[in-house]
Amino acid sequence: MAPAAGTVNIRRDVDDKFYRYRMPILLTKIEGKGNGIKTVIPNMSDVAKALTRPATYPTKFFGCELGAQTSFDEKNDRYIVNGAHDATRLRELLDSFIDKFVLCASCKNPETELIIAKSDDIIRDCKACGQRTKVDMRHKLTTFILKNPPKKNGSDDGEDGDDAFTKRFNEDAAALPDASNADTTFETDTSPEAVRARMAALEAGLRNTVLLGDDDDEDGEDANSPYGILGRWLEENRGETNAVEVYKKIQELGIEKKHKTVQIVVQSLFTEDIVTEFEEFAPVFKKLVTGEKHQKSLLGGTERLVGLEHPSLIPAIPKILMAFYQADILDEEVVKQWGTHVSKKYVDRDTSKKVRKASDPFLKWLDEADDDDDEDDDE
Repeated sequence: MAPAAGTVNIRRDVDDKFYRYRMPILLTKIEGKGNGIKTVIPNMSDVAKALTRPATYPTKFFGCELGAQTSFDEKNDRYIVNGAHDATRLRELLDSFIDKFVLCASCKNPETELIIAKSDDIIRDCKACGQRTKVDMRHKLTTFILKNPPKKNGSDDGEDGDDAFTKRFNEDAAALPDASNADTTFETDTSPEAVRARMAALEAGLRNTVLLGDDDDEDGEDANSPYGILGRWLEENRGETNAVEVYKKIQELGIEKKHKTVQIVVQSLFTEDIVTEFEEFAPVFKKLVTGEKHQKSLLGGTERLVGLEHPSLIPAIPKILMAFYQADILDEEVVKQWGTHVSKKYVDRDTSKKVRKASDPFLKWLDEADDDDDEDDDE
């Protein structure tokens, strides 16, 4: 097991306590002497995991930059660069590797995946901003990557990588399964009168949503807009659909990249059991939430669901936010800004104040977690 290490920002040039992308501090250990001296990197696998890259890539990068031989024993978690190299130098080289092979060239976010295009170009596919940027193919490491491609390998036709949800979606979309929750009992009144009443209320809410939405959404307030269609479909199939079906419907409507879609899904799909229900539908949100606007729509939809439809859920806001945060679809800075600034964008001001005030325990937990990280860095 690798020795414990503190953590640093993946982008070490970013001096922001709310920066969410962290990695262990690279450790080194000199072994041997004379011509057999070598530098072992005991926590390379942990560092590489934080960068979502195979540990062999940064190790080989070190060798390319230093003109040194490298060796890997993945089974025993040993990554070695021949020669004696101090930790400071290797950490500087790691910064260079991150800049060249991890960070998105457009938004400088490390949330990227390497894919091999049909042209044998190596592409950084950014899950934060959606841009695809080519790495510098003149670097020697590219030859190694082409010979040892990442396990999650996409194509250059614009499709997502073969992550677990995409794989499941592709397998199930052609022949969608029956309701996965058929044995679950729901207390919702499903009589025709009750359904019609809920539809009317939902459509009114959707119209208000569009009127209150951002200016970059060009779809009108018509209930027959893609958002209105999606909202009605989610309401009608609530409790009788699964993640694959929901995402397929969103794709059919062509609104999988719209941030307002996230809001509609939250307020139309979930019930008072949102914390439990979210576990099943988290993969959908990981697909939909790709930027700050999407996160704000996630919070806006939650605000409407809790503040207007299920006020009894207001005390559960910390649990709901924790579920979003642990699923890695909510950034600290976004939720802190939301929790401390009342707005009437999605609900009336009084309701907004109640919902956001209820988030205080979660925000306090985030602050305490940051303090713990600071103490670890000091040590």
